[in-house]
Order: sequence, then structure tokens, then C-alpha cells
Amino acid sequence: MTNITYPERVSRDIRLLILQAVAEEDDEHLSDTLIVRKLEQFSHRKSRDFVRNELRWMEKQVGAVEIIEEGEAFVAKLTRAGRDHVNRRAFLEGVARPDEV
Repeated sequence: MTNITYPERVSRDIRLLILQAVAEEDDEHLSDTLIVRKLEQFSHRKSRDFVRNELRWMEKQVGAVEIIEEGEAFVAKLTRAGRDHVNRRAFLEGVARPDEV
């Protein structure tokens, strides 16, 4: 891995935690509010706006999630690319590998 800054390392770790949280759900869907709570369990106190920006990034840049807007909530749906990353079948640039966290 190339040298990355501390903020980028944190972003990569948070993206992985988000993907893992969504993957743990039976239907592989999780709302932004529940993602915020999940991140807090790992001492990452982030806002809904931060989570939404990360979800947008993962949708547009690496196709790891699909965002479904339900009222005022964003719901992340895991894609095949996101599932493959979590299951270590393929890896996404900009997201920590499961064995790195």
C-alpha cells in the first residue's frame, strides 16, 4: 500500500465499517441513521451528512452501494462489488481491506 494520510486512512476504515454493517443485515439494506449509530460503536462520531457523503462516494466511485432515498432517509443497499469486497473476493480502491482494520 502506498503512503496515505491519516484522514484518508480513517475514511478508508469508515467505508469498510459501513460496508460491513450493511452486509450484516439480512436484506443487505441499512439506513444512514443506523450507520451513524454503528460507527459510534467503533468510536467514530460522525454526522448523517458525513455518512451520506461517504455513501455517495462509494456509490459513484466504486459502486459498492446503491443509495435509495426513502423520505428524508438514505438507505444503503449493498451491491455485488460491495459484497465481494467484504467477502475478500475482490477489492475496491479507497476502501480498507477487511484484513487491514
